[in-house]
This record gives sequence, C-alpha cells and structure tokens, in this order.
Amino acid sequence: MRLSSLIARLRPLAVSGLAGEGPEIGSLHYRAQETVPGGVFVAVRGSAADGHRFIPEALARGAAAVVAEEALRLSVPLVRVADARRALAELAAAFYGDPARELTLVAVTGTNGKTTTSYLLESILREAGCRVGVIGTINIRWGGRIEESAVTTPESLDLQRTLRLMREDGVTHVVLEASSHAIELARIHACPLDVAVFTNLSQDHLDFHGDMARYAAAKRRLFTEYLASGPKAERALAVINTEHSFGRQLADALARVVRVGTDPDCAVRGEILACDLSGLRGRIRFADRELAIASRLVGRHNFENILCAAGAALALNLPESAVAAGIAALAQVPGRLEEVAPGDPRRVYIDYAHTPDALEHALATLRGLKGTGRLLCVFGCGGDRDRAKRPLMGAIAGRLSDFAVLTSDNPRSEPPEAILEEIVPGLRAAGAVEAGPAEAGAAGFSRGFVCEPDRRRAIALAVRLARPGDIVLIAGKGHETYQIVGGERRRFDDREEAAAALSAQEGGRPCRLRA
Repeated sequence: MRLSSLIARLRPLAVSGLAGEGPEIGSLHYRAQETVPGGVFVAVRGSAADGHRFIPEALARGAAAVVAEEALRLSVPLVRVADARRALAELAAAFYGDPARELTLVAVTGTNGKTTTSYLLESILREAGCRVGVIGTINIRWGGRIEESAVTTPESLDLQRTLRLMREDGVTHVVLEASSHAIELARIHACPLDVAVFTNLSQDHLDFHGDMARYAAAKRRLFTEYLASGPKAERALAVINTEHSFGRQLADALARVVRVGTDPDCAVRGEILACDLSGLRGRIRFADRELAIASRLVGRHNFENILCAAGAALALNLPESAVAAGIAALAQVPGRLEEVAPGDPRRVYIDYAHTPDALEHALATLRGLKGTGRLLCVFGCGGDRDRAKRPLMGAIAGRLSDFAVLTSDNPRSEPPEAILEEIVPGLRAAGAVEAGPAEAGAAGFSRGFVCEPDRRRAIALAVRLARPGDIVLIAGKGHETYQIVGGERRRFDDREEAAAALSAQEGGRPCRLRA
C-alpha cells in the first residue's frame, strides 16, 4: 500500500516530504525498536514515555514515514496529526482491510464481570454454530489457537492485526473485553461494533481516571461514541445491566437498548431459583417466553453475568436453545471462584477479585454458602494503582471474613509492607483484631487478621489454619501466573501454591511454611 492511500482516511494537520503517492508501506509500528525498513512509525504519547523521543531510533531502523503530533524536520515524509492514537487506529484498520466490518463484533465493558460474560457468550455462540474469537483479560483465542494477553484490550494496531487473522481463519463472531483504558486511549477506535454490553460500575482505576465521574464517563463513551458511530450504527444495540443505578441511567439515555435485570421493564428478566456451591438455577424471560437455565458458576453476581450474556444473545438473534445450552456448558471461568482440589473438606477458592465490589461479591457469596465453618480470606492490593480502595477492601474483608491474611498482590515499585499498612485501617474499622498465627488457630477465634507480605507464605498459612468445613478465598490474582515485584515479573500461580499447601497437609500434618 502506498503512503498516500494509507493516510487517505486521516485528516492530517499537515503532510511534508511526500512526493507523488509516496513510498510503498509494508508495516506499521508504535514501538521504535520493532520498526523495520519500509514501515511507518506512529509516535504515540504514553504515560511512561513519549513516542516522539524515539523517532530517531525508528528512522535509524529504516522507517519510510513518520506520523506524529509535533512539527518536525525529517528526512522522510511526516504526517502531522492532532491525535496520534486515533491516527494509529485508523491506519491499522486501513492497513488490515477493516476486519471489524466483516465480523460480528461484541464489546463487553464494566468494572467486574467482563471476562465471565465473555466466556458465557462464547459458549452460547458456539452452541449456535458460530465460529468465535475472544479477546480478553485471560487470553486471546480462536479455533485451537491461544495467545497470551498482555492487557485486557490490545493496542489498536495489535487489535486490528488479530481481527484480520481471526477473519482469515473463518471466525464470524468476536467477543472483545473493552477496558476503560482502551476506550480512553482509542484502542477500539475504527472498530465498528454490532453490540456493546455493560455489566456494572464500581471503584477501580482511579489512578488512571482520577475520579469516579471520569471513570464513568469513559464507560459511557463505549455506547455514546463507539457504538453510535460507523457503518453499523443504525442497527447496533446496547445491552445494559440495570441492576445498578449507573446502568439504569445509561439505559435511559440510549435509544437502542436491551435492558437486562430483575425489573419488569427488562427485555431479559431473570429470577434465581437456587444458588449454592454447586451452581445456579433460575429462569430467564424474553418478553412472553420463559427459559429455564442451569449453570455451574457460583454466586448471585454470576447470575447478572448470565443475564448480560443472554441479552447479547437476544441482540444477536441467537436461538434460545443455544442460550440455555451455552450457559449449561460452561463449567468454569479460570480464576473466577475457581475451586482448588474439589473434594477436600477445606474448600479453597481462587478469585480475581481486586476491587472493593468484586471482593465483596466473592466473600458474600462464599459466606452465604459456607454452612457452619469459618471463612478465611487471603488478599492484598496492587502497587502503583488506586490507593483509595485499599482501606475499603480492608473493611470489606474485616466485615465478611472470619479471618484475613493480608499479603502482596502485584506490589510493583511499592514496598509490600507500605501497601498493607494502608489496608489495615479498614480492617480495624470493621472490628477485626490483629493476631498472630497461634491465636488465629485457636478454637473459637474470629474477626482477626495477620499481615504476611510473602504471598506464598500467606497462602500456606491460610490453608494451615483452615479446618474441615472452612472455606478459604485467595483473592486478587485469579488466573494470573506471575507476580510483579519491582520491575520483575516472577512466576507465581495462586492455584499451584494453594494445591501445594493442601498437599503438604495430607493426613492432617501441619504445613511447613517456607523460609
């Protein structure tokens, strides 16, 4: 593709150094170190680095043209734009032939529930006979291919490349988890949507957005900007969970909307008939039709995710039989109330809950189902992220668990002990008392906590303290197989650590904590 054709859909502020149709372009890049001869380098401003600083490196590596926001004198054509991120998305869509226009694309957004909803919808689409691709937090997958996810929603260039690969492999429907970062940073720009799903809104990512108003505004943009523009806009539908106030407000502001929830005005209305550790049973009403559903997913919050997936299925005109079959077929979502060693009398669950709302849902679910045993919780908070949620999560753990083990999540550049110090006030405000492991193991002890910064030791401690009939929730990392300490990503899997701790106690022998 010639440069002049590639940039035709942009509205550049200026173009310099371009003669005729310009050079033949063989690739696009936003990382200077990956630039190859004949490629276009797009200088994107990031939170940690400004791509404009790396233009010399891109030129040294053979960049045939540069797209940037600054006026520069270069030896190659310069395309100056007002917003390099949007320009990157437009260029990527043009370079890969607008794959989103050839696909049925469903975007799912919300603080919690995106991943579970995407798994549910994937299962429903498969039951309907569709060829499905999923781009999300856990991985990117289609057919028999699985790729690692570095972030929930890839950068626009990587996203468009993946969509083209999916389409070439025969995929017809793609479910995309749309994070608030992706919405704000234009990663999904130039991706016309068929359906957009909203799950819920609660506190998270305030380190990036600043406050809840801006965070909510980012979520709203998926529907008012991305869904409402492009070649699919006239038929595109929003699916909104109206069980929460922001969802109701959002639904009221939209013209083409499928409401899901428990209210009578919902197009997809649900009712739970049974909820226990074996799963959920209920019914869903589509207008005047009723559908019985059964799911192995645990917790009332997952019923909301089921309704969101069913709403998306309705928006896509999928058969109701596929909805019921798809919900029933999904046995487990990795790292979402995932049980370790089923059958062990101490029930241990791994969950990705890393926000106040998610931790509350997970603990409330297990507390309501635990019987006469105790509920122990292992959790922490990520470093270099929203600090305001730390005491909130402490208060939730103090209120809903019988004993909490505070530990590292992904501390990143922060000292783990400093993070724990900001969680502790919430626990104390909820009436929890700091104790040592010996006190915690005493019969009848409850409403306490202990700080153990080493996550491996913390998991082993919680498992050692658990007695038959107790439940242990290990929260915060879920499916993740690493821990970020400083600038290093270390191998770490909560599921493996919990299984090892349980195994170490076979025959009732106490678990030896590692030094």
